[in-house]
Amino acid sequence: MSDSQASAGPPPLFEARGLTKIYPMGEVQVQALRGVDLVLYAGEFVVLLGPSGSGKSTLLNILGGLDAPTSGTVYYAGRELQLNNDAAMTQYRRAHVGFVFQFYNLIPSLSARENVALVTEIAENPMTPEEALTRVGLAQRMDHFPAQMSGGEQQRVAIARAIAKRPQVLLCDEPTGALDAQTGVLVLDVIAQVNRELATTTVVITHNAVIAAMADRVVYFSDGLVARVVRNAAKKAATELSW
Repeated sequence: MSDSQASAGPPPLFEARGLTKIYPMGEVQVQALRGVDLVLYAGEFVVLLGPSGSGKSTLLNILGGLDAPTSGTVYYAGRELQLNNDAAMTQYRRAHVGFVFQFYNLIPSLSARENVALVTEIAENPMTPEEALTRVGLAQRMDHFPAQMSGGEQQRVAIARAIAKRPQVLLCDEPTGALDAQTGVLVLDVIAQVNRELATTTVVITHNAVIAAMADRVVYFSDGLVARVVRNAAKKAATELSW
């Protein structure tokens, strides 16, 4: 199903129009995005699928306000994002966007509770660190330090930190890339739970095609372009996946 066909459902949250991104590499220019048009809808679970270098992470960074396109426009909730205004972008990221990356980026000297509190102390209407950690199944691990936790537990702390601000958007770049399959399924189950219970628009980048079965829609990237968009007739739970 195309984006236009899907528009009868929830309202658009993101609209990207004609996005290009060129990175200068010495005398060479690398074109990461070549004119991407994409609509993402409120509350949906979207998987961006494609090989390394196809533009997935570049698009995610632009949507999240971590980078600006060379050309093109991004609208968020009907308003143009001022991607070249640092102060506006900082406020946008702080208020609306949660990030989860392949590597957990936890502060080793802080407990799980304290790592999450870094966000809750600056957010406008946050959960408590305790609520966020309970949501990801770590109620018994709040006072443990990253070195005392498994990789999957550390990633769940990172998810708790991302969702504690109650973001409208959760952007996940290879969230299971550093995990074994069994642990990856547990992390994906938490991400799907957040999407379902908090109605957070969730975008997951992966090169693992199996994960696409969890999505409402799958966006296939190739060479800096959206090759196709497919709507799943039915979504699978993370616990039904194996790879």
